[in-house]
Amino acid sequence: MEITCSRCHQAVDADSCYCATCGLPQLVYSSEPNTSQPQQDKWNDAMRDPSAVEWKPALRVATLLALPAGLLSSGLSPVGTLGLVWMSIAAGWTVMLYVRGQRPAWITTGSGARIGFVTGLIAAWVAFAATGISLYTIRGFLGEGKLIDEAWQSVVAKISERWQSMNPDPQTSAQMKSWLAWLQLPEARAGWTLLAISLLVGAMLLFATLGGAVGARLLARSKRPPA
Repeated sequence: MEITCSRCHQAVDADSCYCATCGLPQLVYSSEPNTSQPQQDKWNDAMRDPSAVEWKPALRVATLLALPAGLLSSGLSPVGTLGLVWMSIAAGWTVMLYVRGQRPAWITTGSGARIGFVTGLIAAWVAFAATGISLYTIRGFLGEGKLIDEAWQSVVAKISERWQSMNPDPQTSAQMKSWLAWLQLPEARAGWTLLAISLLVGAMLLFATLGGAVGARLLARSKRPPA
């Protein structure tokens, strides 16, 4: 037997104490004088707010998965270019493990997005901490900073070649040469590196947030009663 949710009017299984679509607890009245304890426990579980997050267990799971995701996304990893993918997978997996461990009926998409954002924040910090340590080791201890400088100069040279191929006018060409000379300064390299890191962190957080939201959405769909 199915009942209809009073909020969203979607079908709800009579054995379920909550609406799998909107999360509204369903009040079920029985004419029997005695109600069994398992039914009471089930009702207590249904009363848990699906939009609330128990952050202590959520942070444990997020940290557990963010550490490997961050290392896989760092410059140390041969698959670091897939960092956005690792962030999405880690965030979605975190939401699933959190729901399995806490055993709520389900969580809202917003709750999943918040858990995903925190997972991405931890993973991004790990990724760039590992990358920074590796770069400092290469430059400071291994004495191979020249390789980094040559890589940057190569990028600047390619920009210059592409610009010259466009045959700019003398005034624009002089301005471009001045700008390219500025790019050779350590301050310019540091600024562009910081900008690139900021943009990449933003992208990682976005993908982690989306991964958490998708994970919560998939869990909510799996809880829906069959049509």
